[in-house]
Amino acid sequence: MTENHHEEVAGLLLAAGGGRRLGGRPKALLTHRGRPLVEHAVGVLRAAGCARVHVVLGARADEVRARADLSGCALVDNPDWAEGMGSSLRAGLASLDGTGARAALVSLVDQPGIGPAAVARVLGAYEDEKSLVSATYDGTRGHPVLFGAAHWADIAATATGDRGARAYLTEHAARIRLVECADVAEPYDIDTEADLRHLE
Repeated sequence: MTENHHEEVAGLLLAAGGGRRLGGRPKALLTHRGRPLVEHAVGVLRAAGCARVHVVLGARADEVRARADLSGCALVDNPDWAEGMGSSLRAGLASLDGTGARAALVSLVDQPGIGPAAVARVLGAYEDEKSLVSATYDGTRGHPVLFGAAHWADIAATATGDRGARAYLTEHAARIRLVECADVAEPYDIDTEADLRHLE
């Protein structure tokens, strides 16, 4: 892939969740390797080749802004974050309108086991604004996912609750380019107290 191809794909980090099952601790602010998890996740997108990164914030957004170094990122406030991931995906895609981005590479703040190697693989499968790409882990679809701009309006129209783009991806499963990443990443989520053991 050429470098200007990289510039056509914006990283879109969903980091708005309130950490309901973590006693209301926003996942963006959990500490990983000495820094807020959101800062780590931005670093992964950048290391993988995303020159432009949009970060969707919600729960305690002001505190996240104050504590995490998100310089160079476009920060997107999602006032409806409590509705679930779908609202963050809609807000993030809307923020890319008019930026010249032809695809969005979507990652989640609470998956630190997915590093630059997996993200770069998904990014490398981008072709044009009709691209639909998903990482898979032993054949099961997961994140990151890449949505060409031709799909954004329809994804936004169906992204509700915590389902995000799941309904759209299921409907268009035959068109998704699958990129196996189990050899370079682990797709666990940080959802509960027990999951905190994954953080360093």
